[in-house]
Amino acid sequence: MANLPTRPLGKTGLHLPILSFGASSLGQEFRRVNLDEALGSVRAALECGLNFIDTSPFYGRGMSEVLLGLALRGVPRESYTLCTKLGRYDLAHFDFSARRVAESVDVSLHRLGTDHLDIALCHDIEFVPLQQIVDETLPALRRVQQAGKVRFIGISGYPQRVFRFICDRADVDCVLSYNQYTLQNTRFSEETIPYLKAKGVGIMNAGPFSARLLTNAPLPAWLKEPEAVKEAARDAAAHCAQRGVDIAQLALQFSLAHPDITTTVSGSANPDNIRKWARWAAEPMDVQLLAEVQALFAPVKNLGHQEGLPENN
Repeated sequence: MANLPTRPLGKTGLHLPILSFGASSLGQEFRRVNLDEALGSVRAALECGLNFIDTSPFYGRGMSEVLLGLALRGVPRESYTLCTKLGRYDLAHFDFSARRVAESVDVSLHRLGTDHLDIALCHDIEFVPLQQIVDETLPALRRVQQAGKVRFIGISGYPQRVFRFICDRADVDCVLSYNQYTLQNTRFSEETIPYLKAKGVGIMNAGPFSARLLTNAPLPAWLKEPEAVKEAARDAAAHCAQRGVDIAQLALQFSLAHPDITTTVSGSANPDNIRKWARWAAEPMDVQLLAEVQALFAPVKNLGHQEGLPENN
């Protein structure tokens, strides 16, 4: 198994690789996936040192967890760190009740074929009143933790406001932000990381490619970024190509370079992509090209979209 550099996750005692495997693709969130690809991508991730794996019952409505459980069968449990989520089960189905917390963890453990999760996150909390997460969801998750089924707990979301709201009112071990520490959008580092660091909360990032925005792949139909952002991304990709670099390489290296972000989660059901990312992670970033690309993104820097309830943005 290859080794990636690791960083400590807050006060948990966990050390995670700077690049982690996101299993959302196993749930066919981007395209149809066959079984060989799904199993092969997990094997490639472990071989390349991406031994922190992030999934959710939402990804493929259970499919990601099931396929991940199959792929991890026979792999020594101590050789990987596992995170799944709870509370979001379909596009518009959210249930953060205490009863569902306990049930969701048990279902995830069964699908994943393990007796414990290393991390459990409340998933996309911006879609519900945040006080429920403080009053009901997190206390229920702490009870699951006390029962030995989960080692550490936290939250995930898109609007930066949710992290401060929760961490001002409750203790969490770690958080996961997505699509907000990229070549185009660095709100996570500007608005939230110093606050989390001061509290000793573990800091995780996902989506270095911002749902394919910062790649040469076709954009998914559901991508909500403003047209000006998409146009700037196309210009930036073309500029990188002229310099003989895939914009995805620069995007990944940029996200991995932040010293206060423990890990950046990225997903693919293509084993070749994962091996390529591991290579990129080991190569130096072109600092001159980075400056040129950031200049192209300057007019649309930190522009994003609304996600969840208006009061949570």
